[in-house]
Amino acid sequence: MCGIAGYMDLWGRNRVEAHIVEAMTEALVHRGPDSSGYFVEPGIGLGVRRLKIIDPETGDQPIYNEDRSLVMICNGEIFNYRELRRKLTNDNLHVFRSRTDVEVLVHLYEEHGEGMVTQLNGQFGFAVWDRRERRLFLARDHFGINPLYFSVVDGLLLFASEIKAILQHPAAPREIDLVGMDQILSLPGLVSPRTLFKGIESLKSGHSMTVVNGEIRTREYWDLEYPTQDETPNGTEEEYVEELRELLWRSVERRLRADVPVGLFVSGGLDSSLVAALTAKVTPEMVRHSFSITFADREIDEGRFQRLVTRATGSEHHDILVDEDAIAHRLSEMVFHCECPVKETYNTCSFALAEAARSAGITVVLAGQGADELFGGYPGYRFDSLRTEGGDVDDVEWALEEELRERLWGDRSLLYERNQIAFRDTKAALYSPQIAERLDAVDCLNHPLVNKERLRGRHPIHQRSYLDFKLRLADHLLSDHGDRMVMANSVEARYPFLDIELVDLVRRIPPALKVKGLTEKYILKRAASGLVPRSIIEREKFGFRAPGSPVLLQRKYGWVDDYLSFEHIRRQGYFAPGAVERLRMQYSQEGFRLHPHLDTDLLMIVLTFNLLCDQFNLPALH
Repeated sequence: MCGIAGYMDLWGRNRVEAHIVEAMTEALVHRGPDSSGYFVEPGIGLGVRRLKIIDPETGDQPIYNEDRSLVMICNGEIFNYRELRRKLTNDNLHVFRSRTDVEVLVHLYEEHGEGMVTQLNGQFGFAVWDRRERRLFLARDHFGINPLYFSVVDGLLLFASEIKAILQHPAAPREIDLVGMDQILSLPGLVSPRTLFKGIESLKSGHSMTVVNGEIRTREYWDLEYPTQDETPNGTEEEYVEELRELLWRSVERRLRADVPVGLFVSGGLDSSLVAALTAKVTPEMVRHSFSITFADREIDEGRFQRLVTRATGSEHHDILVDEDAIAHRLSEMVFHCECPVKETYNTCSFALAEAARSAGITVVLAGQGADELFGGYPGYRFDSLRTEGGDVDDVEWALEEELRERLWGDRSLLYERNQIAFRDTKAALYSPQIAERLDAVDCLNHPLVNKERLRGRHPIHQRSYLDFKLRLADHLLSDHGDRMVMANSVEARYPFLDIELVDLVRRIPPALKVKGLTEKYILKRAASGLVPRSIIEREKFGFRAPGSPVLLQRKYGWVDDYLSFEHIRRQGYFAPGAVERLRMQYSQEGFRLHPHLDTDLLMIVLTFNLLCDQFNLPALH
């Protein structure tokens, strides 16, 4: 795992300077503290910071092909590299100069060009520069595990693993994308290609980019495509269970390929517990450390279930106690690495987990993300089959909501996240008058979000799964909550449920085996039987959460009050000072709590937005 950065002169004027490439790359030292490498020639500059995981001795980047006509930098891991390497060596007599996994990329590009990405099983954001053709090729992995950002400004293409590296270029824009801000309010988080920085985009998951003769072309090479409801499943329940176990085993085995110690993040839920159990069976001698977050508040603490798992796996377990002071202490640094505002403080817990792993000498961790989205693990999946047509035909608000759903998803009955028409009034009241008066242009729901053709004719459970993949998983759970928090501490996270072969199987499993009656993740629970303690398999879904802005306000941290003060909000210009002040008074009342599932922590968004503006010197709205 690494951090990559670079830029290219699209106008062919050779405006690339080595010291700027170095400054961009050094902004990513946390992603790769072990070594750095550069390639600069007229019109193009590439840089990489490396976190050494596979082949620490000879695997430094950039990496070249045999005649040095191709140059490659990569942030990520290619989990099927051994199989690819054997084929490239035997069939085509390619010469490898290292044992590192990502060297296969330059040789695959030699053989297959842009089509190389379809052969990869991994998590990656990489760039290949073809020196003969003057062609740049960039790609991001199928699920968006690894980030890749870019900006086109003044005839230059800037790109990097994180936005902070792009901002090191003197031409980089520094302006708020108001539609990106509205995504954070309205949806689980940002949705590629949007970021919070206007003029800086995120390459979508499953997409690649080719740059030649000053022209930029992006294409989709993979998407999560569920079968339509009229397609007949081909398999029995027992066959699906057996194949699921086999592919999970294989996925875990691939993600244990490393020349450094591997650890586990254990939440106490089914998904991370199953990963831990499989890991202990695949290579019992390799994984010695596990890490969990605990809280003093018994209502949100999962320590009892975490200990059940770690005793069964025999790992050396580390409990990381997180309280309000720990959250307040890490909040600013968390926002700096997220590069976006957040609704919850639980990213500080992810940060604390990775910090503890690094302190214990662990460079790689396995985690359970992706299972809820694939197997119907959220409460909404259980009730998709009970959808009704809803309100009275004379109810204007309901009619508008149905019209909006039809426009967004192509399905009037598909409720995702919330009733957006009703929430629009909340947004209008929270925004400053300058933004509220042009809410139609700012409203993210008036801009494209997903490919509706991937929803049309699909089962409701698969519709929700597709939306969760696009709107919740890629740019929130895997990005600001995942990659950005672990890499801030120079740790790589790997996700066995996000294996392309496994996802292809799960895509074909009938919805009735994912949610059976009101039992969510039914087939995954069957696959976990005999591996995971029964009490964990049978427990209700427990959403991870941490204390929010009401607790920070009630603890009376002075800097929190300063950032939410009437004058600070007025000076920034993005939110309505009166509305923020009313919320601040409400949230500050002794004992006030937000409902963990029904309420949005609006003040956490405002607070972290203001922290972000200060850290990145973003302009006030005038």
